[in-house]
Amino acid sequence: MVNIEWSELAISQLKDIYHYYTSNANPITAKRIINRIFKRVEILQKHPLSGQKEDLLYDYPEDFRYLVESNYKIIYWIENELITIAAIFDCRQNPEKIKLSANSKN
Repeated sequence: MVNIEWSELAISQLKDIYHYYTSNANPITAKRIINRIFKRVEILQKHPLSGQKEDLLYDYPEDFRYLVESNYKIIYWIENELITIAAIFDCRQNPEKIKLSANSKN
């Protein structure tokens, strides 16, 4: 079984998502969105290669993949038996920003 770790960036982005929806919708909606992201990541425990390769990050040494949950791309890579969640990217943003997220992946 693989282990999953979350980068500091991904944790920070989850907090930002939670605070955004708490302020602009309500805490119940915020929790629902965060829980759906966590639930999607659980898929990787049994199916680590289930995400598609992230074409925008092909020139990085990591083999970045992603899962989609609602408006969010969950960017991750696998090394040995460890999956690292690198970033949670809002797909409503300019796709080029995904490269900025990858540059600060740890």
